[in-house]
Amino acid sequence: MGERLLGLVAVATLVIAGASAPSAQPATASAFVRVNQVGYPADGSKRAYLMATTDESGATFAVRSSSGRTVFSAPIGSSLGSWSRTYKFVYPLDFDSVSRAGTYALSVSGPTPASSPSFAIDSGVNVYSHALANSLSFYENERDGQNFIPSALRTAAGHLNDANAMTYLTPSANSSGRFSGDLSPLDVRIDASGGWWDAGDYLKFVQTASYTTAVLLTGVRDFPAEMGSASPTSNFTAEARFGTDWLLRMWDDSTQTLYYQVGIGEGNAKTVGDHDIWRLPQADDTYGGSDPAFRYIRNRPVFRAGPPGAPISPNLAGRDAAALGLCYQVFRTTDPAYANRCLTSAEHIFDLADTAPKTLLTVIPYSFYPEGEWRDDLELGATELYDALAAGTPPTGLPHSDPLFYLQRAAHWANAYMTGPNDATDTLNLYDVSGLAHFELDRAIANAGNPNGLETTRAALLADLKKQLDKALAQSATDPFQFGFPWAAYDTTSHGAGLSVMASEYDQLTGTSTYAVWSGRWLANILGANAWGTSLIVGDGSTFPHCMQHQVANLAGSLDGSPPILAGAAVEGPNAITARGIVSGMRLCPPDGSDPFAQFNSKAVYQDNVQSYPTVEPAIDLTATSPLAFARQMAGIY
Repeated sequence: MGERLLGLVAVATLVIAGASAPSAQPATASAFVRVNQVGYPADGSKRAYLMATTDESGATFAVRSSSGRTVFSAPIGSSLGSWSRTYKFVYPLDFDSVSRAGTYALSVSGPTPASSPSFAIDSGVNVYSHALANSLSFYENERDGQNFIPSALRTAAGHLNDANAMTYLTPSANSSGRFSGDLSPLDVRIDASGGWWDAGDYLKFVQTASYTTAVLLTGVRDFPAEMGSASPTSNFTAEARFGTDWLLRMWDDSTQTLYYQVGIGEGNAKTVGDHDIWRLPQADDTYGGSDPAFRYIRNRPVFRAGPPGAPISPNLAGRDAAALGLCYQVFRTTDPAYANRCLTSAEHIFDLADTAPKTLLTVIPYSFYPEGEWRDDLELGATELYDALAAGTPPTGLPHSDPLFYLQRAAHWANAYMTGPNDATDTLNLYDVSGLAHFELDRAIANAGNPNGLETTRAALLADLKKQLDKALAQSATDPFQFGFPWAAYDTTSHGAGLSVMASEYDQLTGTSTYAVWSGRWLANILGANAWGTSLIVGDGSTFPHCMQHQVANLAGSLDGSPPILAGAAVEGPNAITARGIVSGMRLCPPDGSDPFAQFNSKAVYQDNVQSYPTVEPAIDLTATSPLAFARQMAGIY
């Protein structure tokens, strides 16, 4: 599992989970009902959880409409296990038969009464359309450069100097990103403007932008009514193109040169880095006047992946090729010239992939994104290039114009992944895209007429998807809230949405409902059906993060969940650690320093505090799978 170590708070103190866990029961008995706060599709599975300090065996629960009428009642289920030394009992509350559209709440009658927040039951479209619109809003607010979208949070363009940025050699840096000496310029300037900020800081990475763009483009292509041009509220087409625009700027096709990062996270004795100061993005172009200490804030460095024509780290090559191959698929009819440029660049990048890497290039420093797998990226890149060539008449002059060439490459890398050291050790997220690549390749092989001679088969791809999902089910069996990923790990929220997508994909490919219940259940886990009773996506549900480690949200947004908020942002979520540390200019949040979630901490911790980057920092890659999960629920593909 990779972990994001942002380091905005340079002197942060990490707090381990065990140190925050409650050691004794409250003085009085207490119980809580945890639900999917966004709601439940009417024709889907519906489960909530009762978490209590005392044995609630024999209790009953009722589902009540907004008018107070009881529409369903039943005994609570058998205990699913203990959450903590304080909350020893967790019970399922199932109400699948309630299907009339409306707003509801659950109440439990038993030794310790409890009630839930209100939630919706409705069509998938009505339940998740607002959450999907929030996701689009997040990316719009995360835009850098002159083409920002004005909002209550964004009132001015930032980093206009990126349009004429100097490029540099990659420096040697320690695990926090600090480098010694000075940077070595390459005397080549490029336009690195635009793109999304990576997270709560203002750095920009091909590592995360390529993954995010690829995921969003699959949504635009596959779900036009939800994420594409036919959507009345959540058309991601322009936003996905904003992502590909920046990826194309970071690739010089004329010299075959990839640039992979804009900005430095940490400075040193003579320079200030992005993580050392707290400000709005529009301040950076003139920050510090002529003070040389802030020169890399005003004029951000761009780092080169290697000399012109050099092999490219395969994780970057595969994902970049996938995003640009998808660009061709989405824009080939509406903007053929643009699409052709995407496809030509994608093929050139894929051809330069280093297929025997000693190490992987991610970002500076590698420990921010310590990726260990790359075969899945090449599988995804080759599959999208196959789909691009198979979609229509490709431009002339391509290195490879036969779609079968890429189908064979995709099958090769799929087999290499499945027989490699990391097979099924992770699920769909930035660090392992096989959960999307296998789905895409299965469909590509079918569309090609199931040709002979490939190094893998559709059956093998499905079996590997099932292997990953069944491991998630095994994990669910160890957790009273039935989450398919360990709570005490980085990228909790991203993995929950990714699991929901994978479960839906498997059922779509097989024409079954094998994992339909789990697709909704794992999504519910990150939307409030968890020990802390909080949605982990801003603006989705009644309780969500108010105090993210995100400079714009902290400086221009509210501190209490009222507008304006960075709606749609998925945060890290529960983790093994929290953190403490303040940067000058940071607005303390919560203002009173309270921690209402501490009583629910156990094997994992969650803190909604601007200082706690391991739990409440949002990012573009963390958010990417949630709109795809929402779109699938809206389309009824559970």
